[in-house]
Amino acid sequence: MRGKAYAAERAVRLLVMAVYLVVMVFPLYWMLITSLKPQKDIFSLPIYYWPKTFTLANYENIFKITKFHVYIFNSVIVSLSAAVIVLAVATLSSYVLARHKFRGSGQIMFFFFLTQVIPAFIGFAPLYLMLSKMNLVNTTQGLILIYTVMGIPFSTIMLKGFFQRVPSSLEEAAQIDGCSRLGALIRVILPVMLPGLSATFIFSFVQNWNELFFSVIVINSEHLKTIPVAMNSFITKFDVDWGSMSAATVLSVIPTMILFALCQRLIVQGLTQGAEKG
Repeated sequence: MRGKAYAAERAVRLLVMAVYLVVMVFPLYWMLITSLKPQKDIFSLPIYYWPKTFTLANYENIFKITKFHVYIFNSVIVSLSAAVIVLAVATLSSYVLARHKFRGSGQIMFFFFLTQVIPAFIGFAPLYLMLSKMNLVNTTQGLILIYTVMGIPFSTIMLKGFFQRVPSSLEEAAQIDGCSRLGALIRVILPVMLPGLSATFIFSFVQNWNELFFSVIVINSEHLKTIPVAMNSFITKFDVDWGSMSAATVLSVIPTMILFALCQRLIVQGLTQGAEKG
């Protein structure tokens, strides 16, 4: 009887997981086949869930009518630069907050948590004025600065939990052996925290890669546009070029999919370590 109940419970779980998988994967599948359909078949009735004819015209089109290779390069530079700076700053700040109790440390963490519940666009007006006075409007440096400011609070919160999992006895032993505090951090603590650092870096990179609001307002020049801004240009007042939009989306997803595939083990370890912290 108990075996039948277990088998029924497992069947229900598998069914729920299958339904969830279909719901999550179907939009990606639909985006892919839309990018491979001729323009006339995208809105055809009845709806075809498998293209009658395949074409790469939409992919050719985005490179003909736009500088999509430039947009990809800009996105890589901006997202990667901001993620590296965020990781470096957040590593040091989270280490200090995790290892040292000082006056105001609680208020700093509260402020970081507060930034996560307040919409980012609320503070855009003063931020834009600051960029304007620094002559950073319509520059990749200005966009990197915004992404860095946006990413540090969340990354600090995330890394603080990882630092708290690492026993302080490890760095104390390293200091007894002659390491400085910074040397103990670099040689002993950071290698142990590699999964957490990887997970934090990837989350920061993906957030920067997909961000649209600030990039649309800050960047005006064609040669400085990032992928989200370029994809937004496929939406006009009277029409949406769904074929080109889908093709651009497929190409924009590939770098993040490769990044997740290469670092999948580290991401899972990092998330598990963060969840285990009580």
